[in-house]
Amino acid sequence: MSRYLPFLQAAPLFLILAVFLLVPMAMLVVVSFYDYDSFSLIPDFVLTNYRDVFSSWVTWQTYLKTVWFAALTWAITLGLGFWLAYFLAFVVRDPGWRMLLFVLTTVPFWTSNLIRMIAWIPFLGRNGILNNALIKAGAIDRPLEFLLFSDFAVILALVHLYTLFMVVPIFNTMMRIDRQLLEAARDAGAGFWQALWFIILPLCKPGIGIGSIFVVVLVMGDFATVRLMSGGQSASVGLMISNQIGLMQYPAAAANAVVLLAMVLLLVGAMLRMIDIRKEL
Repeated sequence: MSRYLPFLQAAPLFLILAVFLLVPMAMLVVVSFYDYDSFSLIPDFVLTNYRDVFSSWVTWQTYLKTVWFAALTWAITLGLGFWLAYFLAFVVRDPGWRMLLFVLTTVPFWTSNLIRMIAWIPFLGRNGILNNALIKAGAIDRPLEFLLFSDFAVILALVHLYTLFMVVPIFNTMMRIDRQLLEAARDAGAGFWQALWFIILPLCKPGIGIGSIFVVVLVMGDFATVRLMSGGQSASVGLMISNQIGLMQYPAAAANAVVLLAMVLLLVGAMLRMIDIRKEL
């Protein structure tokens, strides 16, 4: 009986994963092979939906655009998240102030994503706060058109939404670094950048890996930000799937979801090969 005890202990978790993860994914794959018309689903086994995904140049452009959004957002959030975490972990000495500042970084995330995105519109608009301030300061003669309803606005909103997901795991990793290692490095004559490159950065790799997975996965599946901040001028795979669902093209949406899931799993797998996040778990 004891040999089966581990399996019995893992059974509830496996049941939850099966009901809420494996079964929905299996249904998604099955529906992706269905046929459909304007009014209903047609249970069948056709490759039309996947053929449409891989044969359409527009669809390829949409996937490349999504990867570009994810890569640029990842790079910016990594830079901001790393230095913000470094400031909180190493510059702020007092634990009380450190906790207060960390909580302040989370305050914007107490509201919904939609509210935080809408808040950018009066700031970035053609007659918004930023354009009016620049005009009054004499920096520009006419309003900047690229600030809102553009790829710039999409990236800005994505960075605003997901930077915290990079800050928290990196900060958690930095707090575990033994300060005596840095003292020893300084005693050995290492400068700031040498200590950063050879000590802090290697020890922060698990946190960077976890934050990268969070940011990439969230951006790849995001559609509301692209729809709102681009004004319909940009596209992403998530937005394309949302539009297909709105048009009741469920098999086509399922096929795109399967391809997107495979792409995300490949990206996550590549990150896991480069960074061992088990040290952080």
